[in-house]
Amino acid sequence: MQSYTIGQAARLLGVSPDTARRWADAGRVATHRDEAGRRLIDGRDLAAFSIEVAQAGPGDVDDDTYTSARNAFPGIVTAVKLGDVAAQVEIQAGPHRLVSLLTREAVEELGLEVGMRATARVKSTNVHIDRA
Repeated sequence: MQSYTIGQAARLLGVSPDTARRWADAGRVATHRDEAGRRLIDGRDLAAFSIEVAQAGPGDVDDDTYTSARNAFPGIVTAVKLGDVAAQVEIQAGPHRLVSLLTREAVEELGLEVGMRATARVKSTNVHIDRA
């Protein structure tokens, strides 16, 4: 399972590292320490917490909220639903929840799973997923 530093988590959540650190200190998201003593957040925990933060609304995030460049939304995969042929992938990118329908084969080739970083690219009405 992939883990994220406080700084990486902050970028994915669309908040400052200080805000992410305060949330971790308050016990809102679980952390553990690596060999170097850095605090890390498990990807699955961060995915669940990113949904909670987004549902809380803009009052719970910094004023300097997430913006995209060239329609790219880097975030964290919060759900993967596989069908026989098609799949649905949800990404939480700061306050934005993006959902993409793609082939099961594409999801498997990208190795997408809950808790990993990914970027949703939006063109017109299509959402494309790039593995980070």
